[in-house]
Amino acid sequence: MTKRKIINDPVYDGFLSVDDPVILKVIEHPWFQRQRRIKQLGLTHLVYPGAMHTRFSHMLGALNLMGRALEVLRQKGVEISDEECRAAKLAILLHDLGHGPFSHTSERVLVDVPHEEITLLMMQRINKEMNGALDMAIAIFSNTYPKHFLHQLVSSQLDMDRLDYLGRDSFFTGVSEGIVGTDRIISMLNVHNDELVVDEKGIYSVEKFIISRRLMYWQVYMHKTVIAADQLLLNILRRARELNVSPFTFQLSPFNLDRFAEVDDDDIMVAVKHWQHSDDEILCTLCKNMVNRRLPAIRFSNEPFPETSPSYFEGTGQLRNRSYDFNDQEIKVLYKDGRCLPISEASDQLDRHFLEKQVTKYYYYYPKVEE
Repeated sequence: MTKRKIINDPVYDGFLSVDDPVILKVIEHPWFQRQRRIKQLGLTHLVYPGAMHTRFSHMLGALNLMGRALEVLRQKGVEISDEECRAAKLAILLHDLGHGPFSHTSERVLVDVPHEEITLLMMQRINKEMNGALDMAIAIFSNTYPKHFLHQLVSSQLDMDRLDYLGRDSFFTGVSEGIVGTDRIISMLNVHNDELVVDEKGIYSVEKFIISRRLMYWQVYMHKTVIAADQLLLNILRRARELNVSPFTFQLSPFNLDRFAEVDDDDIMVAVKHWQHSDDEILCTLCKNMVNRRLPAIRFSNEPFPETSPSYFEGTGQLRNRSYDFNDQEIKVLYKDGRCLPISEASDQLDRHFLEKQVTKYYYYYPKVEE
């Protein structure tokens, strides 16, 4: 009898169903279950209290969207075998497996290996344990599989990853700017010359998607208070590493996959609570500030701030965001007459100047003066 899992997902107002035995086995793997203990948006819950959702829920949501997209493409006559469907679902299911604690926040200090490379290492290890069941999934993830459009469903400027996280992050933060027409976009997907494209009728939904992504970056992902919280945590980890303090050193360099896979958000916060009682005044103060949400003050500017002396309590930095990347493969629109144009030419709302504009903001964080 086929085992079947039904999962309630509030983002899609219904149930996600998984009955593929290989996919279920991967979900049950300890490294996948670890994603339950890693927040999708890092410390964003300190600004938006509802943002407590995890990488686990996002990865399942992306799996759900992949299943829908593959069904739409097959209905439009695109040849995709059952084995390729399974592999594409596995690729999107595991696409974020290599994230460290608090997602992107800790990447710059805990390890010196990008999360994409760690994901691939983890997929290869699980594949070995499962006697090659992930061979095709790894090929799709790595963009070495002959059908390029399957990789684009996993990683491109209009992939199932982005479609899920925009809607999911909007749902849990309450920021409505991230709401996009996911169902509409998926129903308009097509394949032309082995490239993922959008049918002409879906152009306005894609325009909304691009604009929503830009708005979400500045309102949620790069919210100034979130940046202040990130800097506080990074400085805690840097100080702890410098002191080589217990109970955890978190010195994951040189990189060790098994050690990395044991560390999650819970470990970091247990350590931070423990270090509140450190004899080191800097570490003690930083950790008390984190536990009690006494975050640094922060200012944004369009011009660089003067550089400050090295300190664990103040500093400067910069943020860059471009919602569309011309160096990546462009989103393309397929017309009924057979023409296929990049969105930068097809859209009458988003001209090239808007799409390629990069926004740079500078910030200065410093101790908040108690009133």
